[in-house]
Amino acid sequence: MTKVVHKFGGSSLSSAARYQAVAQIVLGQCLAGDCVVVSAAGKTTNTLVKLWQSYKQDDNQGFSDILLQLENHQSELIAALFVGHNRSDLLAQLDNELQTITEQAKHGVLHEATLLAHGELWSARVLAYLLTQLGFAAQHVDARQLFTLHNGQLLHQQNKQACKELLQANALFVVTGFIASDVEHQTVTLGRNGSDYSATLLANYLDADAVSIWTDTQGVFSTDPRKVASAIKYPKVCRSQAHLLARLGNPVLHAKTLSPLKNTKIKLQVRSSFDVEASPTEIVKEGYSKAKRFITTFEDLDLIRVDALRQGEVGELSQLIQHSIHHFIAQGECYILVPAAHTHEVLQALSGRANIVESALQGFAVVAAPSDVAQLQVQATQLLNEQNVVVRFLHSDDEYVLFLTDQAIDSDVLAILHDKLVNKGRELAVIIAGLGNVGEVFVAQCQRQVAHLKQQFDVKVVALVRSGQMLFSASGIAIDTWQQQWQNEAVDYANSELIERIGELDYEHKVVIDITASEAFSHLYPQFIKQDCHLISANKYAGTADNTWYQNLREQLTERNLFWRYNTSVGAGLPINFALADLQHSGDKITQIDGVFSGTLSWLCSSFDGSTAFSELVLQAQAMGYTEPDPREDLSGRDMQRKLLILARDIGLTLDLEDIALQPLMPEDMAQGSWDEFLTRREQLDAFYAEQYQQAKAQNQVLRYTGSLSIDEQGKVSAKVGIAFVAKDSAIAHLTPGDNIFVIKSIWYESNPLVLQGPGAGKEVTAAGIHSDLYWLTQRLK
Repeated sequence: MTKVVHKFGGSSLSSAARYQAVAQIVLGQCLAGDCVVVSAAGKTTNTLVKLWQSYKQDDNQGFSDILLQLENHQSELIAALFVGHNRSDLLAQLDNELQTITEQAKHGVLHEATLLAHGELWSARVLAYLLTQLGFAAQHVDARQLFTLHNGQLLHQQNKQACKELLQANALFVVTGFIASDVEHQTVTLGRNGSDYSATLLANYLDADAVSIWTDTQGVFSTDPRKVASAIKYPKVCRSQAHLLARLGNPVLHAKTLSPLKNTKIKLQVRSSFDVEASPTEIVKEGYSKAKRFITTFEDLDLIRVDALRQGEVGELSQLIQHSIHHFIAQGECYILVPAAHTHEVLQALSGRANIVESALQGFAVVAAPSDVAQLQVQATQLLNEQNVVVRFLHSDDEYVLFLTDQAIDSDVLAILHDKLVNKGRELAVIIAGLGNVGEVFVAQCQRQVAHLKQQFDVKVVALVRSGQMLFSASGIAIDTWQQQWQNEAVDYANSELIERIGELDYEHKVVIDITASEAFSHLYPQFIKQDCHLISANKYAGTADNTWYQNLREQLTERNLFWRYNTSVGAGLPINFALADLQHSGDKITQIDGVFSGTLSWLCSSFDGSTAFSELVLQAQAMGYTEPDPREDLSGRDMQRKLLILARDIGLTLDLEDIALQPLMPEDMAQGSWDEFLTRREQLDAFYAEQYQQAKAQNQVLRYTGSLSIDEQGKVSAKVGIAFVAKDSAIAHLTPGDNIFVIKSIWYESNPLVLQGPGAGKEVTAAGIHSDLYWLTQRLK
């Protein structure tokens, strides 16, 4: 079964040394059953076109000279690559074909497409022989046996059957690119540079997994890297932008290449046959890559206005001149851009329906995301004015703007354009999970905060995730209308799909912001790290997981140089994690942490004065949204237990949850059964709390629910969460209802502890705390 189709262009086969290099790539990359598609070696097709032109002009001497040039080139390749019977067989076949061409020319029956096909036939045969000589069973295949057209249209079902039947053997198949046959068995071509198209067609017909296009460049760049040293090689480019670049004449991919991949899972990548170790550029489906910026240049074009272009006519004209043609509509008129050398042929073919608007044009196109095009047009116009470049024709579309000029865009001007229009600041893709109370506020705050961050970072929210659904856009979600987008575009997802989509993102940096309360979602953290994501957590589960798992997570983050911020997992927006880190970084040593770490329990204990039953206060807190849906989750103390564990690990202790003693703020048996059953027994809760309250009062103290961690001089750790009686003059006793408080003792803060106090709950302060973590991350990434 064919797994991969590899395609090698003419530059990859331009000499005997290049054939040897390609053979080594095939030996290292291919398995039996895979296919290799080849173009004509070097400039062979150009030479064959000149041969045809000499024939049409009855230039016998020119014809003989060019034919000899072809013979010498092929003979030199064969002589350099082969010895013995392989050399003699190949030279004999070449001699027979050249004699046939001579005879057909003499009798006036030479056929253009059949003549041009020789370049690919020679390449396929030579490479197959070379691979066999190196011990890899290879067969060369004439694509005219595989691809058939009728009235210019491929017969897909027939072709698929032919491919499946002829390409079954346990061998490597070297297939000619560029050529096919019609139903009368006449040779036809698939257009100049049609070998890419041949490769993707073959992959489609064989249900291959992937296509690798091997070229003389390392991938797809933001502009020509031979002209601009700072050109950016993109690891991923979406298919629509790749297709647009091909229409605009960018030589890396060609216009028809992508069409056979539509509605398939076949992967396409562009690789360098000159640098096999270089990472490729993947051409990916829409939504799997953000829109990039490109500048592609033009030389020596004519702009032609056409009356009533019919469907498919641009393709026919491209076929005629063996060159891509870009067409567009401006102010109701249809235009085509044609290489000046072929203008006469095109005008003849259009027979009076076309006229030249501008001639001998140079210029460039800027390709970008639709939201950026208008701004880039203004910037480019200003830059061209500064460089005294005269624009003779300008056209903008949704995804590009076209500048046609008098003078060529030289390397210096192109470098300036690239620096100002393409090279941007660092990029950060943001994935937000959890769109509950805090999550919605966080996203709302993003509108202002992202604009602030963009002064230093190109920050884009690319995914919103909640309750088994996600909204994902690699180019960025419009935060101001995300609810509408969610209604229209959110889809169900599995975790594997989310991980795959994040892995496909080609941003310089990525961060997953977890605002869920889901333990299951926290289990995905190691997979996010494998996709090189930083983490920001309001979720407490990862920070309080089994210590072995937690330490492994920390090691994975360190190995990949990734950051994990979780300041809001304890204390909402209060900077407790920052404070502990700063003390330790400055050389201090934490000896004790006491406090109230739950806004809910802070409100309940501080509000109780005996005039209202404790259970009534619990119901009031529930009604105000201060508690979990089942308030026993708060009364259990487990939330504070997790928070104390996070703080313990922050100061270097290797504790687990079971190492922290836990006393609930309710009778233990009331944790059983439903909430409704709990309510029928509320007097039991009232009696329990009243008894604790009176005991504290009898000791001239007040009741609070606290967490406490201490480390003695021998390093012994004591940690507990539960009911505490505290002195009336203490900071904890005077806590404002709903506030959190952290009382920190250290070597430097022993007799006069450091106290942090403020709101320990609330949508706005928690969301702001997450933004603080995001800002901290961007500053570190700078």
